Amino acid sequence: MPEMNLRRIGRLLLSGAAACSLAACASVPGADLTAGAPITPEEAQLGAQAHEEFVAEFGGAMTGPQADYVAQVGQNIAVQSGLANAPSAFRVTLLNSSVNNAFAVPGGYVYVTRQLVGLMNNEAELAGVLGHEVGHVAVRHSARRQQTAQRNQLLGLLGQVLAGAVLGDSALGRGLGELASTAPQLATLSYSRNQEIEADQLGIRYLNGAGYDPRAMATFLQSMAAQNALDAAIKGSDATIPEWASTHPDPASRVQNAARLAASTTGTGAAGITNRDTFLTRIDGMMYDDDPAQGIIEGSAFLHPELRLAFTAPAGFYMINGTRAVSINGDAGRAQLSTGPYSNNLESYIAAVFQALGGQTPLAPQSIQRTTVNGLEAAYGTARVNNGQQSVDVVVFAYEFSNDQAFHFAAITPAGQAQVFTPMFNSMRRLSSAEAGQVVGRAIDVVTAGRGDTVQTLANRMAYPDAKVERFRVLNGLGANDQLVPGQRYKIVVRRN
Repeated sequence: MPEMNLRRIGRLLLSGAAACSLAACASVPGADLTAGAPITPEEAQLGAQAHEEFVAEFGGAMTGPQADYVAQVGQNIAVQSGLANAPSAFRVTLLNSSVNNAFAVPGGYVYVTRQLVGLMNNEAELAGVLGHEVGHVAVRHSARRQQTAQRNQLLGLLGQVLAGAVLGDSALGRGLGELASTAPQLATLSYSRNQEIEADQLGIRYLNGAGYDPRAMATFLQSMAAQNALDAAIKGSDATIPEWASTHPDPASRVQNAARLAASTTGTGAAGITNRDTFLTRIDGMMYDDDPAQGIIEGSAFLHPELRLAFTAPAGFYMINGTRAVSINGDAGRAQLSTGPYSNNLESYIAAVFQALGGQTPLAPQSIQRTTVNGLEAAYGTARVNNGQQSVDVVVFAYEFSNDQAFHFAAITPAGQAQVFTPMFNSMRRLSSAEAGQVVGRAIDVVTAGRGDTVQTLANRMAYPDAKVERFRVLNGLGANDQLVPGQRYKIVVRRN
């Protein structure tokens, strides 16, 4: 969790990979191009400028045979768009991220997280998702959104949208809005339903042109809808939906439309290939959920073996692990764990965090209290903010781990309710070297169903404490009444060796 710089990331990502401010960009490259027009030098330059920051923001790029396989499939489907004639013109990156996400930006840059790949069940679904993202670029959806954003001064409103009505339209609201969101949630603005349908149509066209089964778009959307429902059931109805679903709205309602489009594409002819066995073989052993190097969530606990820290979220809250911060969300408030520059002074550190949260509006704690938590030197401060409609308490609770390293929670609750986070603040502790050595992640294991296997027997092998059957069914695209086929291969999630 390096120092957060969400304002910079937000500006970059909102612009559709344009490394420029609203004032500096009088026009948006690609916004006025016709659908399918080749990549322009200006678009290629913008994509190249943003690539490294995108990769860093989403956990880094994976390398090795699995990344090579995803890149090959992505390049072969992207060339169907007409944006370029050679597959090598497209750069496809497998991201080391545990959020379900995929996106493409102008210039031929395409991204998909390993978590989203793990939800897929064949190569055609992988090609369909990547083709869908390329379709957004082919019709310049992101460029046109950026142009609209410039006209509406959307960057100035971003914080208000994120913070919602609780904090209102103020500099403080914008700063706290950033606190209330994880960095990956700033990746893209949501596409409209019409844009989604258009990208679905293009993705299905690309699938057909490449010889894949165009029905794969519908089957993946069905899996994504099932994942949304499972996440809501496990975390609660207020849980943040998977990233791909939040920026690509309403996958459930698009399933039937995608199926109809696929049927009209294939007609009475052959449906095309799915390459299910090839896909399962290539992703076997791929990391799933959190990377221990970025910290992992185990139930209500967060453990980071490299930073050697651990804490427990309060009852009724759920966590989202980002590359720059851990978010703790619930009906009673929100918080983030992060870090910043530290020079052996907790009071100065806390004051700097408050100043950053306030942005252009002065924000300071009423007082700063020193304490110790599980042997750690700690301090905390609280500020009450009233926007004329509602009061909220902002708490910054910081811990010194060494003379040059500190971590802090920044929390927002309705006024007078900050104590909901007290158990979490008091749970922060160091991990021993033995504990850190025992923190292991999860991975996909592809197994073959035997004659005596059932959904229950394979689900029992899933490395989760809850919802084993439901997780297994969603992971394998199985409906509530679907049964195993002996001799067929399925995915389970196990502890990594």
